[in-house]
Amino acid sequence: MKLIGIAVRPARGEAMVVRERADISVEEGLDGDYVSRQCSRQVSLLSAESWRDVCRDAGVDLHWHTRRANLLVQDYVFGMADLGRVVVIGDVRLRISRETMPCRKMDMQFPGLQEIIRLDWRGGVCCRVLRGGVIAVGDEIRMEEV
Repeated sequence: MKLIGIAVRPARGEAMVVRERADISVEEGLDGDYVSRQCSRQVSLLSAESWRDVCRDAGVDLHWHTRRANLLVQDYVFGMADLGRVVVIGDVRLRISRETMPCRKMDMQFPGLQEIIRLDWRGGVCCRVLRGGVIAVGDEIRMEEV
């Protein structure tokens, strides 16, 4: 499993900003992301494979940050069995707290997208930061059981 994308939202309603590296802390979540201060949603992860399936079913090729997720993960598909598991990226440890539910903003990006994302955890997962550090595109990722 590999980290292939990082993006943050500087403020509510603003476009996602793509980064190559990012700092993550227990107190602030993902540096530069306004949503990161929320307890159970400090960092959101999206599966590249799930996003590919969403685009296929929608019949459109949308950039991954259309989903407004923070981290894009390759070679893994999230599901209900991942609740409570720990995602490890270098020194960073993130506990999966819940499924990321798509909001009406998805339909503003493409009509019907919200319903397509809703299937099979395709919207990804939200995580709480257990231990901070620096991450970068290309970092290896592993999952730990708790």
